[in-house]
Amino acid sequence: MPKKSLAALAATALAAVTLLSGCGGDAQAGGTGAKLALDAPLPTEVPDGVKIVVGDPATQVAFKLSGQLDKVSKYTTFANLSGGPQTTEAFRAHALDLGSVAEIPSIHATWTGLHVKIVASKFRLDPINHPIYELGIAPGVQVKTLADLRGKKIAYSPGQAQGALVLKVLKKAGLTKEDVKLVELPSTGDVYPNALAAKQIDVAPIGGVQIKRYLTKYGKDGGITIQHGLRDDAGHLYGPTESLEDAGKAAAIRAYVAAWGVAQDWIDKHPKEWIEGYYVKDQGLTEADGQWLVDNAGHPDISGDWTDAIKRHQETIELLAKETGKPVIQAKDLYDLRFQTVASDAIKAAAK
Repeated sequence: MPKKSLAALAATALAAVTLLSGCGGDAQAGGTGAKLALDAPLPTEVPDGVKIVVGDPATQVAFKLSGQLDKVSKYTTFANLSGGPQTTEAFRAHALDLGSVAEIPSIHATWTGLHVKIVASKFRLDPINHPIYELGIAPGVQVKTLADLRGKKIAYSPGQAQGALVLKVLKKAGLTKEDVKLVELPSTGDVYPNALAAKQIDVAPIGGVQIKRYLTKYGKDGGITIQHGLRDDAGHLYGPTESLEDAGKAAAIRAYVAAWGVAQDWIDKHPKEWIEGYYVKDQGLTEADGQWLVDNAGHPDISGDWTDAIKRHQETIELLAKETGKPVIQAKDLYDLRFQTVASDAIKAAAK
């Protein structure tokens, strides 16, 4: 597939936001207007007529498969977008209340003056052995350990999880950006595997089913992947503080986070239904690809204590600040601790 420039990706995100707003999904219209302080207790009852707009496509499918969709849809309108660039553009357009992302978008949003809060977090049990990404190595390139990265051309996507992972890997290897050649490429679709196969780059973080497909397609030519040995498992729901300052929306977001937690638990306990309903029917993957993804992901870790997560997030912030010249911000300020136990409590309640 042709490579997309970062400008093209931004245009795609903006188009999605424009379409969402044009379809009546404007998040500004769905609240009660009643002001809620960010340190006030969360309302537990969702007022009639309140709607939040959520970009969380995978969980939407989980709601449908698990029979929760009708209940959640009473206070939720779903938008077919997720990830940092699309969600931040939608927040700026007041067209989205919640988005599903990794750990980097909340940092970059804050650096650009957008006020956001994380309201749900999901990690992986045994994360080192169940990474989201592996380092793809181009055919013919000799990289067996992280130390071998010195002098190599490495794909780099600023502002995205893969870009942050590259910086973390270099730090672990005792290398700096000056010890390698960072090649800016957007980490979308199969851009990285194709660039590796064409030997435009030597190394790239590839994730999900792209790992399996890269090895299947290019393994015979010498393409390999290696483990990076770092945690890369953070997943969050976050949203603009203006949504959390609306009492009605705050109640709906709380209800959504609780339902989200139950849905993640359902996915974990129903792998066959998830493979068939999501990976095969919704994503168009083969059953074998779906099974590989389920096995690779292992089991979710949805904790009622974010202390360790905030500590890891702070380490990421400080690394990115050092490498980009941005100011160090406090990770604890990115989390709305009123939501800390909402998802885990809902999972426990549903199990009774």
